[in-house]
Amino acid sequence: MEKDYYELLGVPRDADTKKIKDAYHRLAMKYHPDRNPSPDAAEKFKEISKAYAILSDPKKRANYDAGGFEGVKHYSQEDLFRDLDLGSIFGDMGLGAGSIFDRFFHEQPRGPVRGQDLYINVQVPLEVIAKGGKEKIRYSRPVACSTCHGHGTKSGKAPAVCPSCQGSGRKVITRDQSGGDQRHIRYQQLVTCPDCNGRGTVAEAPCEVCRGSGRQEKFEALNINIPAGIDDGTVLRVPNHGLPSDQPGGANGDLHVHVYSAPDNRFQRRGADLWRIEYISVEDAVLGSEIKVPTLDGRVKVKIPPGTQPDEVLRLRNKGLPKFRGSGYGDLHLRIQVQIPDNLTGKERELYEALRALHKAK
Repeated sequence: MEKDYYELLGVPRDADTKKIKDAYHRLAMKYHPDRNPSPDAAEKFKEISKAYAILSDPKKRANYDAGGFEGVKHYSQEDLFRDLDLGSIFGDMGLGAGSIFDRFFHEQPRGPVRGQDLYINVQVPLEVIAKGGKEKIRYSRPVACSTCHGHGTKSGKAPAVCPSCQGSGRKVITRDQSGGDQRHIRYQQLVTCPDCNGRGTVAEAPCEVCRGSGRQEKFEALNINIPAGIDDGTVLRVPNHGLPSDQPGGANGDLHVHVYSAPDNRFQRRGADLWRIEYISVEDAVLGSEIKVPTLDGRVKVKIPPGTQPDEVLRLRNKGLPKFRGSGYGDLHLRIQVQIPDNLTGKERELYEALRALHKAK
């Protein structure tokens, strides 16, 4: 049984268009198959997308409010999603909108099988994640050989079909045998075609560049859009930049870019928050001080309160990363470590001895 569309999106029946869009945006972030590998995510994504397609359209929503599922059952999948603008929802998420709906809701045209998807990991500097923008990525993938056009032949043309097996790579061998009771027995056996060794094509001299494979390794550079504050592990999909199809005329697969924060010797990232260890002297911990610390916006002054203890954490509000698909910024946390001197001068030792004696006299 289908679930009520308002319940699926978690909105009241009198919700306005903005509330419906915000609710769908939040759920789509959670269940989009390019972000959520769970087997149930794809089906959930289909459900909430259908609910949004109906409730975001005034006419379809009115039909649903008046007649329930019966009021909208005459809409085909094409009718539901033809005019649905998803660019404002998925564009700034770095996720695909069009092809995901083609996969889920539209009939796939018959034709050559598309190539497999390609998955790579990319590390992005914190400065880019903080502001968002373009980031150049470099990767390699096999593409059709430019010399033989992917056929693997020296002539650059598709090899001729084997006349013996008509391109199937298999042949039926028939044997006649007479039985002991005068019966005539006919045996048929499916075997690999001996003329083409199962290839289905006539042997031809291989391409000298790709050695008959029909593929070349190609290094590519792409500029991809990094949304501000993007979470570690988020997957960005780049259509048509995956592996080539094994069949002539087939479309390429997609490139899936798993984005991670690049290591940074200044900070450790935890979500939208940044963490940093600051070392101070004993006297600064006791008396208090003022230090300069780096942030993603430059260096800032931070007051060390008197009596600061080792491992105490000072928080600098809104000095972290922007919250991905949220409002505001994370914080910068400074974990204070007190440096104990291990090589005292004579004067320093004298002063520490005096200080110890003063403490003992209390």
